[in-house]
Amino acid sequence: MAHTNGKYTDFEGLREQAVALRRAGLSRRQIRDRLHVDNNDILNRLLEGEPPPAWTKRPNAKDDLRARARELRLQGWTYDQIQVELGCSKSSISLWVRDLPKPERGRTHEEAAAIARRGWEAKLRIRDEERRHTKQEARLAIGSMSARELFLVGVGLYWAEGGKDKSYARRENVAFVNSDPGMIRVYLAWLRLLGVEPERLRFTVMIHENADVSGAERYWADLVGAAPSSFNKTTLKKHDPKTVRKNTGDDYRGCLVIKVLKGADLYRRIEGSWYGIVEAAHEADQPNRT
Repeated sequence: MAHTNGKYTDFEGLREQAVALRRAGLSRRQIRDRLHVDNNDILNRLLEGEPPPAWTKRPNAKDDLRARARELRLQGWTYDQIQVELGCSKSSISLWVRDLPKPERGRTHEEAAAIARRGWEAKLRIRDEERRHTKQEARLAIGSMSARELFLVGVGLYWAEGGKDKSYARRENVAFVNSDPGMIRVYLAWLRLLGVEPERLRFTVMIHENADVSGAERYWADLVGAAPSSFNKTTLKKHDPKTVRKNTGDDYRGCLVIKVLKGADLYRRIEGSWYGIVEAAHEADQPNRT
């Protein structure tokens, strides 16, 4: 299309240059200065259909503004009220709170907030149920476990949580520490599979001194079903008031240490088995790398 507007006569050639600069990531101002286009109408026509580069766009709203909008929505506020309070557009508010329940009209803030809160809590209950369902399906999918499977699980479990020998400090003994009762049960089942006699086991409870020590001792003794003579003196960890601990409450029972007497040979077999698993896993993974 020809234009007789002075220096813009070769409009198509000028547009090709403008488009190329736009696609190279230049802003309108940079293109205007580069091509000496002083007429905004001409510049608009030159860049028609070409989106602006991402760096020229306005950044997203701050997270704290979004969080405040969601908080107000849960309290039953309308879009108009949130807009007046926060000074942002309704389109942004809609994007931030669209997954939250809508407040009912004709109610007070308190009533609407209570209704919105109940709706949100119902969603949370549904999500919790979905989590439980997924976990239950995964648990049932395991089914029974063969002796070989238990052996492999036990080796991996020990190598993750058990004591290990070092070249600079020989410690060829079998010692396992954990606070998860499920881990303890699996580990003891694995030791029985390996033929470790109960009399070779020694247990030690490790717990903070300001916790329920006697309760923890009873809990671990009942869990492992061992005689009191199998338990060493409990190790107490000194309380540091500067440390904010998360492992508190009635369900805190410390850790249980399980040692196998005369376990040097057993340790060597565990370490050898682990490296055998590593090699087998590497070989099995080779087809997936091609």
